[in-house]
Amino acid sequence: MSIKDWPDQERPREKLLNRGADALSDAELLAIFLRTGVKGSSAVDLARQMIRHFGDLRGVLGASKQEFCQLPGLGETKYAQLHAALEIGRRYLAAQVQRGNILESPQATRDYLYLRLGHLSHEVFACLFLDNQHQVIHFEEMFRGTLDGASVYPREVVKRALQLDAKALIFAHNHPSGISEPSQADRTMTEKLQQALGLVEIRVLDHFIIGDGEPVSFAERGLL
Repeated sequence: MSIKDWPDQERPREKLLNRGADALSDAELLAIFLRTGVKGSSAVDLARQMIRHFGDLRGVLGASKQEFCQLPGLGETKYAQLHAALEIGRRYLAAQVQRGNILESPQATRDYLYLRLGHLSHEVFACLFLDNQHQVIHFEEMFRGTLDGASVYPREVVKRALQLDAKALIFAHNHPSGISEPSQADRTMTEKLQQALGLVEIRVLDHFIIGDGEPVSFAERGLL
C-alpha cells in the first residue's frame, strides 16, 4: 500500500507537521527524506529495510557510498541528499555552540559532538578549543584509529592549543561499538592530557564519550 493510501494521521509528513519531528520513528524520519519507495514497498518500508540492513540510524548515516548505493531504491542522489542534510544539522549546531559561552548550552554541545562523531565507524579523538570566555575558537579531529595512551599525543594537543591561544578545552571521542561507558584507557588518557595542559595553564572542562544514546560526560561523572 502506498503512503498516500494511509490515514492522514499515520502519514510521516502529516504526523511531523501535527505532532512534531520527535513523534516520528527513525524509519518515518528516513521515509520523509526518501520521499518515494520502490515497486511493492512504500518509503517507510524502504526505510525499515535500510535500518535492518545497517543495524540502526547511526549505521545508515555511517555507511560508505558503495554500501549505501547497493541497496535497491537507493543511489548516489539519495546518498548526496542524506549527507547534505547531515551537514546542515552539523553546521546549525556548530552555529549554536559558537554563539556564546559553551557551558551555557550543554545540550547543544552534546548534540553537536554526537552529529560530528556518532556515525563514524572508526575511532576519532577531537577537541573543542575555547577562549577565556568559554566561546568556541575551533573544532578539530586530532587523532584517528584505535585510541589508547600510545596513539593520543598530549604534546600535539598542547601545541595546537597554544597555536590557537586556547584557554580551555573540551575533548570528545567516539566508541564505534556504541557503548558510551569510559574505559580505564579513556581515564588514563584524559589524566595525561589534563596534566600536560595544566603545565601551560590550560583547563580541561570536559571529555565526552560518544556512543549510542546520550554522550557520557566525564565532568558529570566526577572523573575530572
